[in-house]
Amino acid sequence: MNLVFLGLPGAGKGTQAALLAEKYNIPHISTGDMFREAVKQETELGKKAKEYMEAGELVPDQVTIGIVRERLAQDDCRRGFILDGFPRTIAQAEALEEVLQELNRELDLALLIDAPEEELVERLTGRRVCQNCGATYHVKFDPPEVEGICDECGGKLEQRDDDKPATVKKRLEVNRKKTEKMIDFYSSRGILTEIDARGEIEDIQEKIIRLIEDGLNDN
Repeated sequence: MNLVFLGLPGAGKGTQAALLAEKYNIPHISTGDMFREAVKQETELGKKAKEYMEAGELVPDQVTIGIVRERLAQDDCRRGFILDGFPRTIAQAEALEEVLQELNRELDLALLIDAPEEELVERLTGRRVCQNCGATYHVKFDPPEVEGICDECGGKLEQRDDDKPATVKKRLEVNRKKTEKMIDFYSSRGILTEIDARGEIEDIQEKIIRLIEDGLNDN
C-alpha cells in the first residue's frame, strides 16, 4: 500500500498518517524526517541537503528527489509507505512517478485530508507554547489546567508569531495554491481520494481506513 497524503496546514494529515502507519505497519515518511535521517547518516545527498539547510535555503528538487529515492528503496518500504509533505509540486510528483517506476512500484492512492478554512484557522491560531519548557497546548482542544500557565513547569504560555491569524491565513493561501495543483495532478491519474477532516481524530481515522480499503479493492 503506497500512499501520498495531501492537505493544508492544520488539517491533521500528519496525525492521521502516523495512526495509519501504525495500523498497517508501514513507514510514515515526512520530508523533514527524510532530511534529518539523511544528514544523520551522512549520505552524500544528506551532506548536500545539510549545506542548504544550514544556509537557510530550500533544498533543491534534485537533492530532495534523490533522498526520496534512497528512502523508498529501504527494506521497511517493501510493504508500503505513506509520504507526507512530498510531493509539493508537479515537478516533484512527476519525479516521484519516475522513482517508483525504477523501483517497480506505483502509488495506490493520493489522500486529500480537507477541512473548511475557518476550522483550520481555529486549529492553528489556538496553539500556545510554554516559554520555559516548550510544552504545547491548544486553547480549545487541549487547554492547560490554568489559562496561560503551563501544567508541566508553571511557565507562561505564548502564541508564536507564525500562529497569529494574519500569518496563518497567508500560510493557508500559499499552501492552498500548491495543494490545488497536486489535486489536479492526482485527479488526472485517477487515484485521488478526499476525506472530510472535521470531527474526532478516531472517527476521521475510521473514515480514512474505509476509504483506503474501498479504493484498494476497486483497484
